[in-house]
Amino acid sequence: MNDFFKNKVVAITGGSEGIGKALIDALIPLGAKVATCGRNQDKLYTLQVQYSGHMLHTIVADVSQYSECENFIQSTIDTFGGIDILINNAGVSMRSLLKDCDVEVIRKVMDINFFGTVYCTKLALNTIMERKGTIVGISSIAGYRGLPGRSGYSASKFAVNGWLEALRTELMDDGVNVMWVCPGFTKSNIRNAALNSKGESQGESPLREATLMKPETCAQHIIKAVAKRKRTLVLTFDGKQTVFVNKFFPSLADRLVKKFFFKDRVLIK
Repeated sequence: MNDFFKNKVVAITGGSEGIGKALIDALIPLGAKVATCGRNQDKLYTLQVQYSGHMLHTIVADVSQYSECENFIQSTIDTFGGIDILINNAGVSMRSLLKDCDVEVIRKVMDINFFGTVYCTKLALNTIMERKGTIVGISSIAGYRGLPGRSGYSASKFAVNGWLEALRTELMDDGVNVMWVCPGFTKSNIRNAALNSKGESQGESPLREATLMKPETCAQHIIKAVAKRKRTLVLTFDGKQTVFVNKFFPSLADRLVKKFFFKDRVLIK
């Protein structure tokens, strides 16, 4: 694996923190040329300072906007000559029951999680095909099992999984590998930044972050799977168990998920 990423151009959306940042921290020592985007200029500047003198390209971009995805992908190609691996990592979550939720919240989640993946992949597709590279979508267990209070998030991840599966089939004869990753509960800012019923950041996590998988561990699993050109990657025991139970015992999964997320009919997670 150590030689696989040497001089490979890896474009990562949402690389200023969490899993995206952990991927950059893991890939640069392996000799990869990394490009990333994010919405926070200060965090990207800190990243540039950290890796001054290394092959790192950053640009401010909101992946829900096609023109900004175009700027990110084209500037990466202009900087490094092409793209070998695209990791669609940028994403946002939500926590609200549908009865309380503004539908614009669901639209925003879909725009970032699904359409951001579509935009960047479409824009990078020609260069990835030329290099017989890899397209990765950072999805979620919520892409296999719908989660209450996260209906828009689940919808976006189901869409990502299905879209990438279709794309994988389209590209089977072109030497391009398409993979989707479902990390399970990972320690990151995505829950703190999750949107509430009005589309505002929650600012807190409902889970005990210290007990969750570290983003650095998640990143190591992802880069190993990319090097092996895997189809899918489901992480954590709970994640694998959820996918298994939901596939073979869906009614049981309904009851277990309800018990996990509700107490006295109130959403608690």
